[in-house]
Amino acid sequence: MSLGREIRMQIVDRSMHARVGHIGSALSVADMLAALYGDVLGREEPQGVDRDRMVLSKGHAALALYAALVATERLDTSALDRYCADGSMLGVHPEHVVDGIDFSTGSLGQGLPVAAGAALAARLQRSARRAFVLMSDAECNEGSVWEAAMFASHHRLANLIALIDVNGQQALGYTRDVLDCEPLAERWRAFGWDVHEVDGHDAEAISATIHALDVEHGPPHLLLCRTTFGKGVSFMESRIEWHYLPLDAEQHARALAELRA
Repeated sequence: MSLGREIRMQIVDRSMHARVGHIGSALSVADMLAALYGDVLGREEPQGVDRDRMVLSKGHAALALYAALVATERLDTSALDRYCADGSMLGVHPEHVVDGIDFSTGSLGQGLPVAAGAALAARLQRSARRAFVLMSDAECNEGSVWEAAMFASHHRLANLIALIDVNGQQALGYTRDVLDCEPLAERWRAFGWDVHEVDGHDAEAISATIHALDVEHGPPHLLLCRTTFGKGVSFMESRIEWHYLPLDAEQHARALAELRA
């Protein structure tokens, strides 16, 4: 079973157990996280000074992150058993007190500024570590994203790699109708970034693109990852309502059957 599929099955199963939504948003980033945690990110100790930093700016997709951490043995499976339970630190949005999570997130538009700061800190400390941030396309509606984009370009933060989940929708509508930021590639290049467009469901292509980046010299890097919201579950794909809805028993069984097929 591929790592992306394993992550998706955990998303569906754990969301049903917890009766929590944000399923479609988590499914769309499963392959991006599979590329990062299955290949790109180092396996240093969670508190190692020179470890790569990772910011899930799209914090409401935290269940996908937890599943990736468990699948790659960075987080104990028993922790996921208590997802969204009373007293658990594994909530709908990630908390930095959990092993393997560097930054607490949830307020959209703040992840890129944090990651830019982490990249600059690495340079000042003469560390070879990289800073990664996974964002949503809807976050590009936020002014703080573009302030951080200018900052990172100005400081030539080559060790900063941003991935944008371009699934074309957000909580209350399709992004093109709410506030359209396309053409994204041209906009980011205008802000001085090195831009690459990839299939967001091709983990190997994502990994290969990242490995080919020059993280020592030049501008910061951006991967525009074109994805399908709710990927892998037919009745969720590109459906706005699955931003929030939880599953019922019949839908849960159907979703797992499709992912196993």
